[in-house]
Amino acid sequence: MTLSARITGLYVGKSEHLWQDKAPSAIRKKYQEGPLELNELGFLEDEQADLKVHGGPEKAVHHYASEHYATWASEYPEQAHLFKPGAVGENIATEGLTERNLCLGDVFTFGTARIQICQGRQPCWKLVSHTGISSLAMRFQKTGFTGWYYRVLEDGRVSVGDTMTLLVRPHEDLVLADVIAARFNPRLDPALAQKLADTPELSGNWRKAFLKKTQAGYTENTDKRLKG
Repeated sequence: MTLSARITGLYVGKSEHLWQDKAPSAIRKKYQEGPLELNELGFLEDEQADLKVHGGPEKAVHHYASEHYATWASEYPEQAHLFKPGAVGENIATEGLTERNLCLGDVFTFGTARIQICQGRQPCWKLVSHTGISSLAMRFQKTGFTGWYYRVLEDGRVSVGDTMTLLVRPHEDLVLADVIAARFNPRLDPALAQKLADTPELSGNWRKAFLKKTQAGYTENTDKRLKG
């Protein structure tokens, strides 16, 4: 299939102490035209504060669909001014790519680089602190409008205005929205959990999480996930 989208924004940031008595964060990203250099850990100009739960080869680049901001502005009208591309810590903004028309393992051109979708985002307390909206992380989970992460298959350079083009789709049956919903489903069908745990394109952490879901009687604490 043919699927592409123009990059309308690139965002990078450095670790900062944004909130008193809380851990630092690099969620506050700033717009960049580029070109930006990209390697297996993400943009050279970008940073993550807590490498235990952010960053790394399987969270190298975060993408958020700009289409979702209209939903959040409508749902939270008093904070509508917050909801614009770059607002939730993403590195990439586009229109035309969402969790519903993407699949796990999709490989895209990204400037001169190549990147692959490897997991959805698990929103945590930093999103709440950043926006001041106590229910937002849970609403991300409930709607599935979480955004997603890429691993970098080939280093390169990327600029605003470049076009992302789908190159490879190894799992057309694993729509990203369904994978994200499965991750947050405490009563997931063990057969589906096993299928996802066995999918090599999925990030290691998510494969481990799905493997746990294959165990009889296993339940997961959603509130605990929000702490990550």
